[in-house]
This record gives sequence, structure tokens and C-alpha cells, in this order.
Amino acid sequence: MPGYANEAGWKSETERPAFTAKNRLRFLRDYQKRAVQALQDAVAEGRSRFLFEMATGTGKTLTAAAVIKLFLRTGNAQRVLFLVDRLELEDQANKAFVVYLKNDYTSVIYKERRDEWRKAEIVVTTVQSLLFNDKYQRLFSPTDFDLVISDEAHRSIGGNARAVFEYFVGYKLGLTATPKDYLKQFDSKKSNTRDPRELERRLLLDTYRTFGCESGEPTFRYSLLDGVREGFLVNPLVVDARSDITTQLLSEKGYAVAVADDDGKEATESFYQKDFEKKFFSEATNRLFCETFMRNALRDPVSGEIGKSIVFAVSQNHAAKLTQIFNELADAFFSGKYQSDFAVQVTSLIPEAQQFTINFANNKLLGSANFEENYRTSKARICVTVGMMTTGYDCPDILNLAMMRPIFSPQDFVQIKGRGTRKHDFLELLFDPVMKQQLGKQEKTRFKLFDFFANCEYFEEKFNYDEVLKLPQPQSGEKPELPPLPPSGAFQYGGADTLAAFGEHQIGERGMKIDRMFFNKFEEQAQGDTALKTLVENAQWDQAADYVHRHLFDKPKEFFS
Repeated sequence: MPGYANEAGWKSETERPAFTAKNRLRFLRDYQKRAVQALQDAVAEGRSRFLFEMATGTGKTLTAAAVIKLFLRTGNAQRVLFLVDRLELEDQANKAFVVYLKNDYTSVIYKERRDEWRKAEIVVTTVQSLLFNDKYQRLFSPTDFDLVISDEAHRSIGGNARAVFEYFVGYKLGLTATPKDYLKQFDSKKSNTRDPRELERRLLLDTYRTFGCESGEPTFRYSLLDGVREGFLVNPLVVDARSDITTQLLSEKGYAVAVADDDGKEATESFYQKDFEKKFFSEATNRLFCETFMRNALRDPVSGEIGKSIVFAVSQNHAAKLTQIFNELADAFFSGKYQSDFAVQVTSLIPEAQQFTINFANNKLLGSANFEENYRTSKARICVTVGMMTTGYDCPDILNLAMMRPIFSPQDFVQIKGRGTRKHDFLELLFDPVMKQQLGKQEKTRFKLFDFFANCEYFEEKFNYDEVLKLPQPQSGEKPELPPLPPSGAFQYGGADTLAAFGEHQIGERGMKIDRMFFNKFEEQAQGDTALKTLVENAQWDQAADYVHRHLFDKPKEFFS
């Protein structure tokens, strides 16, 4: 609505909120405008590849829509390809583009309009769809798309997917919520490694190179800390819950079990957190996890039922166990309200799992309005998943996340935590004016992050962000030394388990250490400045402080302070 400012509904400040909502007007926030302007500046410098590093919940899709409109309106693109790496993200992105751009342009999902996609300005598809039988080469010309946007770029251009991305000529924009600063460096002169962090870092560095950011600086960055500080995102209330069993699994000695060796003699075998639900199984521990969650989860402020939640399990089998326990507990906690539809397993082996994720976000998974007929919210309250709902999944009314598994990847941890950081107005889906008035303002100001394996502590205190990863170099003529085999066999614990420790801690504006790693770049930049180094070595502290203020602070790209 280009003429919105001249409408009476906009001119009246009292009517403006209702006018904006009725006409679904969307305005770019200041930082989203800065992202678009940063891209324009990059084009002016002759660049054709760009990377936006924006925290989960800061509107990457809306910003992408603005970029698309800019390119189409100015004639710099006739058609845009938007690449995602999962089916539910395909549907999510296309719906967003239809809402944002329907008055100007047509957006379609390729597989739904195979014969008519040329009639649309925006084509959304999964990378896998174009890769199948080399479809991208057989059915498309390299010049069919003038702008290619890769959502969750660190995932959708990995491996074979790179071929699809590079096939099309023209401008390339990558979107990612995962900064590269979690892992410092690795010794690239060595040939290979078993350390997954090295692979993760290579993937992130490769993402930066692919989008023309060899310096390691994205075209535009907006972090979780920025979003929290400016009131657009929320930080978690961490619930640290440890049982007798997990406390032992987390210890240096592990959970020791007496077993018989090959000769029939008694031996000791130890299990650790990485073995949980892989080699070490405990029904009592899983039940304790679920009971602790049910008693402490945040409630929906309108209906009073347990807030929408995502639980992350070790494996598909583990997800099935947890789903069953949750449904049993729901029958006990809320008699007659749920018929095994309180919790739903959402993993790749479950038919319709992709649709489940969409229905959960749209508040109609297995029904809706279970407690309050005028309030639309999903009847199913918990999705139990392994990896399907970790990245790019947009569901702002999530109130609880539970890590019922150990996590060792900083990227996975950030993505899981990011599922809860979006703000939400719960009154949007309440259609009873009287109730709205009675309840007053009901905005999401926090979410609970249940941590049953001390993951937050690990990334705050134990994970070595500065470690230089040394990769093993096989000697010529010799076989590389392999790590010892893990202990053989599985152990089924049949006893009871009780809560050993329980605590809640609200994360403040300063964020978690993993959120602050961005500031390590200031340290690197300062230490790499030879003029500053000379002043420090000569103990010229006043001059050094003045130099920092004049040369390092408040520069347009970083805004260190």
C-alpha cells in the first residue's frame, strides 16, 4: 500500500495500530534497512555475492523479501530463486513471500508449478529437488535466475548442493544465523581430523568464501545480543536439572558398571553422557526428565495449558520413548483432555512429519482450541524431535525447549536455543474481545530452556573456543593411530532415579558466552594493530586509549565500543 501515509486510519494515532493490522502493513526495522543498504554498498563496490549473518528471529525472510523487491523493482533481476534445504522451510518461505509481496509479484513453489514457474518472479524450492537426476541442468538455463538466495546458507550449499548454487549466474545472497566465530582456527596444513569441530569450522569458513567474504566479515551482521538489547528478541530462563544418573554420566569417572570380560572375570566398564540412549539406557531417567518438565514448564498465558514446546532427543528410538511417557503423564496431569495427542514424535521415519512441523507452527497439530474455544493454539503441545526442527523453524509462540540429550556442537546449541528467542503476542490468536480486555497485555518476555545434560555449563565454562585444532598427520608407510574402540555392549539400568540438583537462571542482556564470541574479534583486531602494539609495549597508556577510541571504536562495519 504505497499510499498508506495518506490514509485516514494511518493519520489517526489511535486508529493506526488497527489500520496497520487490518492492512497487514510490514515495515522494515532499522537494522533490516541497514542490511539492505549494506548490500547496495557492496554492489556499488562491484561485488555480486553477499552474506547476511542475522540471529534467529530477526526477520531474515522479511529482509530477503525487501532485497527481492529491490532487485525486481530496479530491473537488476527478472526472476529470483530462493533455495532452502528442507520441505517445511519451502512452504514457510513461500507463504511469507506471498504475504509480503503479493501486491507486486508472484511467488511459487517449483514442484507445485513445474509447468508454469516461468510466469512467477520468485521460485522457491529445496536444493534436493533440483539435485535429483541433475534436474537443475536438464530443466534450467544458467541465466534463468538473476538473483539466487540461499537460506540457512551454511547448510544449503554444503556437499553436492554447491553445484546447484554455482550453476546459476548473477547475484548470490546467503542468509545464516550461525556466526563463524565459535571456533578459532585449525591447523590447515594437516590433512584430516576426527574432531567434528574442525569440520564445522571448515563448513562455516567455506560459507564465507562462497559469498565473497574471504575476510571473515559478512556483508551485514545482527547478533542475538543486538536483538535482545533492542527489544526484538528474548533470552532464556535456563532450567538446569540433573539426576543421580546423569550426574554420574557427566562426571570424569562416568557411571561404572561391573561386567564380565572375555575370560569370565569381573571387570569395570564406564559410561558417559555421550553413551546415553546409545549404550546406556535408563527408563527411570527418561521418566524423570519428562516429569520434571511437566511440573516446571511455562504455561500458555491465555489457556493455562502447558506452553508449546520442542523436546530434543538422542535418536528416533529415544524420541518414541519420550513421546509415550509424555502422553502417559498428560493423561494423569490433565485427565480426559488429551487422548495420546499431547506429545507427537516428529522425526524423519514418521509419515507426515514435515506436515506436522507446519501444522504445529500454524496451531492446528492434531486439532486446536482444546482448552479455550475462542483461542487458536495447537492441541498437541510437545513435538519430540531429533534434528528436524533445529534450524530455520519459525514458531514464535514456543515457550519451552528441552535438551534431553548432550550437545557438543556450538552450532547445534545456538540453533536449538534460537527456536525460542522470537517474541510473540499471545492475544493475536484470541478471538474473544471481553477476554482480551480482562487479560491485558500478554507478550512473550522469556522462554524456558530445560537442560538435562549440563549443555549450558559446557559451552559457558568447558568448551575451548580458542583451541587450535591439530589434525593428525599420517606418517608415510605407517598406519595412522586410531582411537581405542568404545566399550562393547549396552547396559540397561533397571533401578530408580531421582533429581539430584535443580536450578533456574535467567540469562540477562549480556547473554551467554557463546553469544559473546563476536567480541573476540575486537581482541584480534586490537592485537593485530602494529601502531597500537607499539604504544602498549612502550607503556604509553593515554596515547593507546586515545588510539583505540579514534581508530577502533564506532567504525561503520563493527561499531565496537
